[in-house]
Amino acid sequence: MSALDDLCSVPFHEAGDAARAAILRQLADTELFLALAEDPRDDIAAVLRLPLDGAEVALACDDDGRLAGALGRPVAHVALPGREVARRLGAEGLPLLVNPGAPSAMLLDAPALAWLAQALAAAPTEVDQRARSLSPPDPGLVAALAPALGRRLADMAGLTTGAVLVAAQMSDGSATHLAILSGTPDAARPALAKAVSELIAFLPPLPVPVDVSFADHLPIPAGAVSIRVEPAPKPPAPAPDAPAEPRPPRLRF
Repeated sequence: MSALDDLCSVPFHEAGDAARAAILRQLADTELFLALAEDPRDDIAAVLRLPLDGAEVALACDDDGRLAGALGRPVAHVALPGREVARRLGAEGLPLLVNPGAPSAMLLDAPALAWLAQALAAAPTEVDQRARSLSPPDPGLVAALAPALGRRLADMAGLTTGAVLVAAQMSDGSATHLAILSGTPDAARPALAKAVSELIAFLPPLPVPVDVSFADHLPIPAGAVSIRVEPAPKPPAPAPDAPAEPRPPRLRF
């Protein structure tokens, strides 16, 4: 069982919106083995196109053994993050079949891949505003966001110690909600803000808007919802330098 399988207690295409969003987020962060028509030549790789219901699809699995099993033979392949596979195939209009025969089997058509790539490409916009007052968050927002946010931040342990959800009145008079992240080094803030923005993009529409803040010096009101992140384990002693990993080949369609 893989991380994708663990999320698919029901088939992907029968899952509810929240479950499908979690599966797609995991797919974006998963290394996929994309089947190729032949071994790469001169840094160029041709994607294997398979016939399916009168159309052609690409094939990828989250394990190279699974990929060989799906085709009944070993096959040339390239390993890429799921987000990169979605970006490239979505741009070419080529559907993607993932993990056929597994609990996480799914078929993503070209519009779905293009939407996934667009959601992943969205970058948060930095604004210079101050919170004028804070209050407890909307219960509907907490129910929809807090569990998913806790899991996402746990994946990034070491970059943050947690988050607090609050409602906020901003200095320009607007009302919003804030996910205030704490313990984040300045250099890691853009990556963490993007990760939270991606998370929100994949969730069903939230009942109120949410912005990301790193102003962990603000006075937190009673009733705020705290999400704690356990410290990351200390990394093992560094191994001797290994040869640099080769860059993946360019894909030809």
